[in-house]
Amino acid sequence: MNVAGKIVEILVEEDIIDVFGIPGEQIMPLYEALSKSEINHVLTKHEQGAATAADGYARSTGKIGVCITTASPGALNTAMPLATAFKDNLPVLILTGDNELKYRGSDHFQSTPQVEMFKHITRASYNPLNGTEAMYMLRASIYELKNFPKGPIHINLSKDVLLQEDFDDFDLCYLCEDDMSNLSRAQEVIDNAERPLLILGAGAISQAQAIENIVNEYQIPVATTFHGMGVIPERNPLNLGLCRTRATERGKYAFENADCIIGLGIKASERTLPEMPENFIHVNINKDVLVGNYPIHGKVADFLAEIKFKPVDWIDEISQVDDSYHIEGLDDDLKPQTAIKRILERFPDNIVASGAGSHTTWVTLLKKSQRPRQLLFSGAMAPMGYGLPAAIGAGIATGEKVIVINGDGDFQMNLQELATLKQQDLDVIVFIINNSEFGIIRQWEESFYDMEPYQVKLENPDFVKLASSYGIDAVRVDNLDDLEMILDKDLTGPLVIEVIVESEDIPLPS
Repeated sequence: MNVAGKIVEILVEEDIIDVFGIPGEQIMPLYEALSKSEINHVLTKHEQGAATAADGYARSTGKIGVCITTASPGALNTAMPLATAFKDNLPVLILTGDNELKYRGSDHFQSTPQVEMFKHITRASYNPLNGTEAMYMLRASIYELKNFPKGPIHINLSKDVLLQEDFDDFDLCYLCEDDMSNLSRAQEVIDNAERPLLILGAGAISQAQAIENIVNEYQIPVATTFHGMGVIPERNPLNLGLCRTRATERGKYAFENADCIIGLGIKASERTLPEMPENFIHVNINKDVLVGNYPIHGKVADFLAEIKFKPVDWIDEISQVDDSYHIEGLDDDLKPQTAIKRILERFPDNIVASGAGSHTTWVTLLKKSQRPRQLLFSGAMAPMGYGLPAAIGAGIATGEKVIVINGDGDFQMNLQELATLKQQDLDVIVFIINNSEFGIIRQWEESFYDMEPYQVKLENPDFVKLASSYGIDAVRVDNLDDLEMILDKDLTGPLVIEVIVESEDIPLPS
């Protein structure tokens, strides 16, 4: 067996059953091995689509998303989705092919310094020089991604390394390098707190049930980041909603009046904390993002197992704050927020994937998540074109119906993945919110630069004909009655629904 065959064997051994990618010359030995395996390979139509699908696979399940590409042209097409996964700390493994080792550093055909390029947008970028190193790096990477997911890991595989047959494998055993030394200090702060507040991020998802039990038993209010939505069901009165950028009035009040703030699995970026609280306890497996006076480097589960909470009584005080938030135009015919509200009401319990643009603001304001991983989008990098390929990854990972809400400009960044959607025959419904412009850019031009709209109008294709050309059913609506009539039907994907809407400004954060 050569290295390529052993890599595939290890993927199967680690229960990695789906991978996304496109074959090419330098990665062909790995594809030869894949062709003889039970792994389901999803052929996307662009490497950006493959890596974004791997992101959606990981984001919707917490499992490792795997992307495989050939050398430079293929590998570099994954840069944006890898940066997206890196900013959001997702467990994505990317395996790239490369020319033979003797061509490293040369101007050989399709040679670039892939490892050096990728090291800035991955947690680690490895360059094994032989089969033994490849085995060690693969096993170490999978271990890290399963146990301490801090972002994507890249392994660059030269064609001659993949073909080697003389190599050693490894049975790895790691010791966790956690630093829980601040636990006793954190416990003292919690013991003295009368007004604690939990802020939950994506790193808390695995402990959702334990956290909900604690919150309910001790009546501790919570706020969430975008990626922590649903860790505590949003119908729970102790869930105050989003923090910082889109904070509710009650969330703001709780943050400003809490005497102890505990951040579980959050990055504590400027989008999460408006300022650094004095009594901020920060728990994260990624020591590089830890901030505040009480940093705890470790798993949320280990923290919860050691810390003792006590009953508190300030949710009634918080509830006195007027938390009404009026979004204008929710019943106007036909504004984007009107359409998105109706779509979300029709699919309240489904996974929703969104890209970047004004439509994403409406989605995040209107979506109510009752469980984790219901809303897929990248808040930290926010690339356009994310929604469709991410939905493909989520659909394959979960087998569930997935709803995509795109803008027209956003959708066109990766529309070629309609072919993948059709080929995989997934129950994915794509809504294109079409205002024929880059709406949020137009708003910035007018609001912040006193400009007339410049280079934001879009001459769009006929999206219905486009989808139909891929063999996908499609329909267009341009009024609220027709939209509601369509939504009343039993809808099954693959399906594209184009919704013609008015130009509309989004509400800007305070």
